[in-house]
Amino acid sequence: MHALKRYVQIIDAVNYRVGRVMMYGIFVMVGILLWSSVSKTFFLPSMWTLEVAQFAMVAYYILGGPYSIQLGSNVRMDLFYGNWSPHKKAWFDVFTILFLMFFLGVLLYGAVESTSYSLRYSERSPTAWRPYLWPIKIAMCVGFVLMLLQAISELIKDIARIRGEEL
Repeated sequence: MHALKRYVQIIDAVNYRVGRVMMYGIFVMVGILLWSSVSKTFFLPSMWTLEVAQFAMVAYYILGGPYSIQLGSNVRMDLFYGNWSPHKKAWFDVFTILFLMFFLGVLLYGAVESTSYSLRYSERSPTAWRPYLWPIKIAMCVGFVLMLLQAISELIKDIARIRGEEL
C-alpha cells in the first residue's frame, strides 16, 4: 500500500505542476491571436499564427487534461451521481475509469504510431508555412501518458475509498 500511496503522490504532484503551467497557456493563445489580428490589420498577415494557435490549443487541452481529472472538474452526467454516497461514487468511478483507460490506451497507441511516422519521414503540415508536425505529436503522446497515469492514480484512490481509506 505504501508504494501505491507514493505513486499517487508523485503522479498527482507532476500533473498538478504541469497543469498549473498549462493553465497560463490561455495567455499564449490570446497573444498569438492578438498578433494575428494586429498583423492582418496594420501589417502583412502572418502565415504562422493560425497553426501556432492550433498547436498551442492542442497542448493546452491535452497537457491540461490530467490536471482537470485530478481536480474532478471533468464533465460528468450528474443526474444521479451527485446524490450518491462517496462509497457508491467510488464504485461507479472504478467501473467507468476502466473505459477511460482503454480509450486512452487506444489514443496513445495511435499517437505513438503517428509520431513515429512523423519523425521517420519528417512530416510537415500541408500549408504554406509547412511546420514540422512531430513537436505537437510528441506533446500529444506526453499528454496521453500523463492522462493515463492520472487515471491509474484516480483508480487507486477510488479503490482505497471503497476500502474505507483516503489517500
